[in-house]
Amino acid sequence: MKSVILSSVLPLTVAVAVPLGMAGKAFAAEPDKQFFHSVEGKWVGPGEIVAGKYKGTKFTCNFNGSTPDGKIGMTLDGDCRVGMFTQKMSATVEHKGRDGYKGNFMGGASGSGLDIIGGNVIDNRKVVFTINRKQLRGVMQARIPDDNSMTVTVAVRVDQQLVPVIGMSLKRVDAVEVGSIAPN
Repeated sequence: MKSVILSSVLPLTVAVAVPLGMAGKAFAAEPDKQFFHSVEGKWVGPGEIVAGKYKGTKFTCNFNGSTPDGKIGMTLDGDCRVGMFTQKMSATVEHKGRDGYKGNFMGGASGSGLDIIGGNVIDNRKVVFTINRKQLRGVMQARIPDDNSMTVTVAVRVDQQLVPVIGMSLKRVDAVEVGSIAPN
């Protein structure tokens, strides 16, 4: 059962952390660039499935965020763990000219993951975007209230309402060098 959770529910969680710009933009604005750069580094933290069949399931994720040279966008790479089960996770999003931001998580909807099909960077601290996989339609929000924390919420469309299903709280844990002890 834990393996089913990792393969079918956690992909939504990781995709949440993938910020997008506004679909159809001719160019990426400064808030878009600032948001992407603010996600660079190492992030870890707990999450929980808050609705649906696996409600109450807790998990922990580790991600490395980076931005591509010469392009607007980012890549998150890492893994998520439920109990003793760990699943590799990766996501990429880039600005694609007039098409805005496009991306995929775990190979996109044609594979075992999700397509990232649009969204808006609200300011340099918040992004709201759209995900898609077959009949699943959803909205994800990532908010970076300060330089060292990120909250992520995933909601899926049920009938005409968006229902929150996943929440995460990540902390920045960029590597800190450990000094050596000087001999006396």
